[in-house]
Amino acid sequence: QGGAIPSREFPEQEIHQLAFYDPLTQLPNRRLLMDRFRQAMAVSMRSGGHGALLFLDLDHFKMVNDTQGHAVGDLLLIEVARRLLTSVREGDSVARLSGDEFVVVMRNLSGSPQEASLVARSLAEAVAKDLSGPISVGEQVLNVGASIGIAPFPHEEATQLDTLRHADMALYR
Repeated sequence: QGGAIPSREFPEQEIHQLAFYDPLTQLPNRRLLMDRFRQAMAVSMRSGGHGALLFLDLDHFKMVNDTQGHAVGDLLLIEVARRLLTSVREGDSVARLSGDEFVVVMRNLSGSPQEASLVARSLAEAVAKDLSGPISVGEQVLNVGASIGIAPFPHEEATQLDTLRHADMALYR
């Protein structure tokens, strides 16, 4: 009686969506990203192939939120997610890490670490170009861009978190 909170049955699909996907962009969240990244690293270790992690941070996002409002900022994040999905290769994983940070797991770039680095750099430049143009968000036309850090994998004894940290550090160089 009095004060009982009615329970709501969540369908299994809705629970999965809430647990593994960002509610705003519908991209995988950190939890699903780390699972996909773990799988990509394991495949690379077994096959001898090389991949790379791209860590993206939107430039001037705080200013957009502060001057245009959070609703415009949210629309910008949704559009960036859409652009990222269209600019990466099929089979790459795009995730929203937090706020205005996104990660792309690029697997099977090459059997050679040097060639994989060149391919990763070329793909990062294409992503940066796709995000550097004007972005229409509702009535606004915004010019943002992205800083991008790249970390190759597998890399000697580096763990998933090490590789993510290396990509984050590369972003600031």
